[in-house]
Amino acid sequence: MIKKLLVLLLVSNCTVLYAQTVKTDVLVIGNGASAAAASVQCARSKVKTIWAFGAIKIIANSNAAETYTINNNVNIPSGAWGEFRKKIQEVYRKKPGYDTSQYAALNFETDTAEVVLKRLTDTLKNLSLYEQSTFISIKKDDDRWAVSIKQNDKTITIKARVIIDATDSGTVATKAGAKFEAAFKSSSFNAYRTTIATGNTVFNKDYNTDSYPSYPFWSIPINAVLLKDFSNLLVTAKALPTGNNIQYLPIQLELGQGVGTIAAYCAFFKTTTQHLRVRIIQGELLDFKGYILPFTDIDPKDANWRAVQQVSATGLLKGKLNHAEFIFMPDSLVNTAQIQPVLTEIYTRAFLWFSKEKPGKIFTIGNTLSLISDYTLTDPELLNKTIQKAWKTQYKFNTDFNLNGPITRREFAVLANSYLNPFARTVDLSGRLVN
Repeated sequence: MIKKLLVLLLVSNCTVLYAQTVKTDVLVIGNGASAAAASVQCARSKVKTIWAFGAIKIIANSNAAETYTINNNVNIPSGAWGEFRKKIQEVYRKKPGYDTSQYAALNFETDTAEVVLKRLTDTLKNLSLYEQSTFISIKKDDDRWAVSIKQNDKTITIKARVIIDATDSGTVATKAGAKFEAAFKSSSFNAYRTTIATGNTVFNKDYNTDSYPSYPFWSIPINAVLLKDFSNLLVTAKALPTGNNIQYLPIQLELGQGVGTIAAYCAFFKTTTQHLRVRIIQGELLDFKGYILPFTDIDPKDANWRAVQQVSATGLLKGKLNHAEFIFMPDSLVNTAQIQPVLTEIYTRAFLWFSKEKPGKIFTIGNTLSLISDYTLTDPELLNKTIQKAWKTQYKFNTDFNLNGPITRREFAVLANSYLNPFARTVDLSGRLVN
C-alpha cells in the first residue's frame, strides 16, 4: 500500500513538473519582427502577454555577421519601426562614416538588429518571454484558446484570451483549422479608414498591391489580420507578402504593432474580434506614434500631427502623391469641393449649412467658424472671439486671423478635430460610417 502511494506521489510530481498550465491575456507566437512588435505593444497597452518563440530572427536564413540596408519608409518613423530605427542608429552613432541623418538609409548587421529587438522587450512588466520554445497544438477552450508549447523538454499549456500568430506561414492558424490566402483582398475603397499599418512604397514588382485599398499609398486595414469564424485569432502572415526580403522589415514592425493594439483591445475589454471598435484601436495606435496615413511632411513631433492623422483618416482631407512621397500639404488652402462630400456624409446638418451658406471655391476661416457654430450650436460671436484669442497662442498658427481669409489645411484639421471631432464617428470594418 505504501509503495503504491509512493508511486502515485512520484507520478503526480512528474505531472506537475512536465505539464504546466499558464493563463494570460495575449499569447504571441513567432520568431520575427512582427512578433516582437506585437508583444511589446500588448504589454505597453497594459495586458498580460506571453511571447513564445524559438530564437529571434530579423530575417530567416541569415547569418550573424550579414549586413543589410533598408531604404523603405525611412521618412516615415511610424511607431515600432521608428523606435527600432532610432535604437539602431544609437548603436552605430560613433561608427566612422555611419549616416544617422533623418532620412538616411538604415544599415545594420543581423546580430545587432536581433539584440535591439530583444532590448525592446526588456523591463516590460506585463510581458513574459518563453524562449527556445516550440509550438505543438492549439484548440478552443471555452472563451480562451489553449495552446501547447514545448520548452526544455517540458510541455506547457497556455490559455489565452487572444492569440497572435506571427509565424511566417500562419502555422498556428492553420493548425486551428483556418484556411486563408496570403495577401488580404479588399473591395472597399474606404478600407483605408481602418488602417493599422501604412507606408508610401510598394513591396516589390511581383506583389499584388491591388489587394490593398485603392489609394495612392499602401495600407493594411484591420480586416487583413482577422479570420472568419475564428474569434480572437489574429494572423500577420495573412497581411504580409511572402518572401525573405529585408525591405519588408518596416511593415513587419508596423503590422506587429497594429495587431498588438487589436489584441490588447480584445483582452482589455474582454471582448472578441467580432466586436471591434476601429477608432479606439486606432487611437491607441496613435498614442504610440503609429501612423494611420504615411504623410512625410508632418513630423510626429509636430504639435498638430495627431489632429492631421485623425481628420485625414476620415477622408475629410486627402493627401497627394509627390514623386515617391505621400504629402499632406499643411500650408495649402482647403478646397470646398473636396471637403463638402465627406462633411455631408459625416454630419446630417452639413447639407443644410452648405445649401444656406454657399461657400466659394476656397474655404475661408469664416466658413469654418460658421460651420462649427452651426454644428455645436455655439454663439457665433463668442466662438469667433475664442478662436481669435487662441489662434497664435494655443494653436501656434503662423497666419493672421481674418474671417474673410482662406483657411489652410493645417488650420482646418486642427479646428475640425477640436470642435467637429469627425474621428469620433463610428466606422465598420469596411470603413463605412455607422449611424
